Amino acid sequence: MKDNLKFKKIILIVIDSFGIGQAKDAALYNDEGADTFGHIFEQFPNIKLPTLYDLGLGELHPSVNYKQKMGYSLKLNESSYSKDTLTGHWEMMGIKTTVSLKTFTDTGFPVDLIRELESLTNHVFIGNKNASGTSIIQELGEEEIRSKGKKLIIYTSEDSVMQICGHELVTGLDELYRCCKIARQLTMREEYKVGRVIARPYIGNDKNTFERTANRRDFTIKPPQETVLDILKLNGYDVWSIGKINDIFCGNGISRETHSKTSFEGMLQTIEQAKEDFTGLLFVNLVDFDSKWGHRRDVRGYANELEKFDSLLQVLLNTISNDTLVIVTADHGNDPTFKGYNHTRECVPCLMFSKTMKEYGVLEEADSFSVIGMTILDNFNLKKKSYMEGESLLDKMIFF
Repeated sequence: MKDNLKFKKIILIVIDSFGIGQAKDAALYNDEGADTFGHIFEQFPNIKLPTLYDLGLGELHPSVNYKQKMGYSLKLNESSYSKDTLTGHWEMMGIKTTVSLKTFTDTGFPVDLIRELESLTNHVFIGNKNASGTSIIQELGEEEIRSKGKKLIIYTSEDSVMQICGHELVTGLDELYRCCKIARQLTMREEYKVGRVIARPYIGNDKNTFERTANRRDFTIKPPQETVLDILKLNGYDVWSIGKINDIFCGNGISRETHSKTSFEGMLQTIEQAKEDFTGLLFVNLVDFDSKWGHRRDVRGYANELEKFDSLLQVLLNTISNDTLVIVTADHGNDPTFKGYNHTRECVPCLMFSKTMKEYGVLEEADSFSVIGMTILDNFNLKKKSYMEGESLLDKMIFF
């Protein structure tokens, strides 16, 4: 079977949070008017994204007057009942979330849960509210330092997450991870079951110098059913991950993991691994767009990161051989001009390129991110599971 493939390698890159306008059901999430790319473009109309525009990004958004020159592009709507990183990636790989994951946005975590967490970790937890990650460190980081690590910061957001902050030199990474693992065990109970417990280490001496580090770790729940990644691995194909992909899938279906300190480093790793000999999927998440710029409502930072990505994407496209398909997409929106500091329910782009494409153009808008996973399975001659939505896009593209 492996000698009868259209592509030997598929490289799937997720620009974490790169929405391109409100989704069809944005009103259900109070996200009408959200438009991550559109509002960045509005403030920085001279943003230089020639590679993304050549691949069709401009055709997918009415603000940009730039004609596609190569590849195939389309808009994707999310079908899962969520706008979270976890569910977005799961949906790409064939799992639709039909019941929203538990959140504690309005109330913080229950007192009983906090007390048990304190008892098991021997720490006092402060914060316990819906907050911006950088703001709550500025608010409470000095208190943690004064406590010599006895106190840890805990907070949440509109997403299904528990986030625990610890100073790398005061609390220490090993201790922070230990506490997060205990929190993960407690939050596997149905009444507390959040999608992710995230370790958020930081450094600095005071509120004016605190900054989060790249040693974040996500402790997630496992996907409820087999994903495209599991199917690939079980059938002997390589599944390589870069960035936080391994955390998102709890290691399931992954055959090789690479950690990235930044999204820039993640793209450099992608370029190098694309040159290696493998047969299967290279799955990449570039988290800085979301964590550094979207959540912090930093429009300029987001625009600059997009320009850096665009340059490296061109390097990647120049690097690949005819046996490789590159797909660029996103998992949700995070409009840096929007109210609050949380994810936004938006359509995302799906840009596909191979040097063997005979033509180029815009495909029909899809109602699920899962068309990506179904395209991957189709390429490797594998059947999707009965619970997986969407159809392959391969037969909609014309190749030499």
